[in-house]
Amino acid sequence: MTTVTQQTTKPTDLLTLEELGGDGVRSLFETAAAMKANPAEFKGVLAGRSVIMLFEKPSLRTRISFEVGVARLGGHAIYYDHGAVKIGERESVKDYAKNLERWVDCIIARVFKHTILDELAYYASKPVVNALSDLHHPCQALADFFTLREHVGTTDGLKLAYVGDGNNVAHSLIMAGAMLGAQLTVVTPPGFEPQFDVLRKAMAYAQKSGAKITVTNDVEAIAGHDAVYTDVWVSMGQASQQAFRLAAFQGYQVDRELMALASKGREKPALFMHCLPANRNIEVTDDVIDSPSSVVYDQAENRMHVQMALLARLLGDGG
Repeated sequence: MTTVTQQTTKPTDLLTLEELGGDGVRSLFETAAAMKANPAEFKGVLAGRSVIMLFEKPSLRTRISFEVGVARLGGHAIYYDHGAVKIGERESVKDYAKNLERWVDCIIARVFKHTILDELAYYASKPVVNALSDLHHPCQALADFFTLREHVGTTDGLKLAYVGDGNNVAHSLIMAGAMLGAQLTVVTPPGFEPQFDVLRKAMAYAQKSGAKITVTNDVEAIAGHDAVYTDVWVSMGQASQQAFRLAAFQGYQVDRELMALASKGREKPALFMHCLPANRNIEVTDDVIDSPSSVVYDQAENRMHVQMALLARLLGDGG
């Protein structure tokens, strides 16, 4: 069995990507690549380990990629549906965390409010992994930049344009790009920009890595990028804002013309990315998401590989 390399600083949680830092993300990618290439060599890394998956929101990619990934590493994943009763409603988050830490080795939580993750991490002695919150989606961003690394060859100097809502996915992409030396252009309608606190933290990482973060309302700014990324305009829990949001985002749909603009001056067409699920022909047209340049299913597959590497780092024998 291949032993996962011990890290100098082992994070106890993964809530925002800041627990990893740029060097940690790069190291994680090396492990993920090794696991993807030779999965059998890692089949016992989580032997005897159990993780619990607390999900307030429905999921396809997050749930299946974690469950299958844990099984491939020899561990045991327990799914707990919190769709009807949110975490903290039946009993305090503190009591919940203190019980869970006696039984499981890791808590993976997909929640509406990021503050729930903060509480779980504060009270639980076992690692807490953010499987999505209203502020961050770090596992998705890890898979996204791992996918770009596969297709482009590097993340240093990579040009990624994000078009749409400055939401949790955008926040984590900004943090990852800042840590990895990418050039990230975030294009949103007025009033839907990423949170200032996220940008402030990202700029500190960008100064060290040489990354460049640009936020604009001008879709013309996507010209000459390696990849274009979008997400849904109306996320879970925002149904009451649907009409308002659909009107505000007109002109920000990723279509063939926008992809042609992104590919301007490039030898190859720009890649198209989406975290899925997609509202086809709303934020992206069928001819883009189904094009040869689309890597959306690579992103989905790579969720499993980077999450396996993450859990091996947090829980595995030797790292």
